[in-house]
Amino acid sequence: MLISSAYAQTAPAAAAGGGGDLMSSLGGMLPLVLMFVVLYFIMIRPQMKRQKEHRTMIDALAKGDEVATSGGVLGKVTKLSEGTVYLEIANGVEVQVQRGAVSQVLPKGTVK
Repeated sequence: MLISSAYAQTAPAAAAGGGGDLMSSLGGMLPLVLMFVVLYFIMIRPQMKRQKEHRTMIDALAKGDEVATSGGVLGKVTKLSEGTVYLEIANGVEVQVQRGAVSQVLPKGTVK
């Protein structure tokens, strides 16, 4: 009995015209579009900005810079090649890491 009442109430609205269907479908998609826009400005755009800053920092590495890697190793840059960085982590101890593993450039004098 309740279901037949519901069909009876919606039948005249559906038969009224096709123009309302387009507006209702656009109105139904509006929350999804708004959620994507908010997601873009809150998550995607800041992440792209951080990636660009990291790429700029890696490209600007120079011999003598003191850096920290993503694994937590601190060292001084001794040599640079296209895809790798050679770090002196202790006197006479040099390791080779990928450029992408460098997470930050430290102020001079941090590594002793």
